[in-house]
Amino acid sequence: MEHARISDAAARILVENHGRFLAFLQKRVGDPALAEEILQAAFVRGVERGGALRDEETAVAWFYRLLRNALADHWRRKELEGRNFVPQSSEPAAPVDEDLDRAVCACVGELLQTLKPEYAEALQRVDLGGSSVSAYAAAAGLTPGNASVRLHRARHALHERLVSSCGTCTEHGCLDCHCKEP
Repeated sequence: MEHARISDAAARILVENHGRFLAFLQKRVGDPALAEEILQAAFVRGVERGGALRDEETAVAWFYRLLRNALADHWRRKELEGRNFVPQSSEPAAPVDEDLDRAVCACVGELLQTLKPEYAEALQRVDLGGSSVSAYAAAAGLTPGNASVRLHRARHALHERLVSSCGTCTEHGCLDCHCKEP
């Protein structure tokens, strides 16, 4: 199956934000060379799958989502590679990106409280608190696999609540949320 290519305008916006994207990744992986490698792979994937991008205004939010997925894939691979050699507790926690935290929809905090307590805790610790999945698993008394499943279900439940509450704002990563304006 052939994917539609990204528009020239959207590609230009992504290239202009290279430094921001790289800083985002460096905060999470701690290695500039690895961050650049992940970013370049994400750029390739973004160019190939850019047909999903409907307008240039959402290019940055769309690409951050692609970067978060690339990071998740990286940590998953690293966990699998090191499973037999490195204890789970040695996995570094992903640092919290304050700029991204400020950009996240304000509704998330309110809707988090409406989830099952174990789902809210998983999201608080891992996605909002920057803890690794294995550290959360140890604290919650779960296997890393069960913690990953719980986290996946929690994200899905929160996404459903966000779509229900905020509508189309969530399609753009809630980076320009107007649903709770004063």
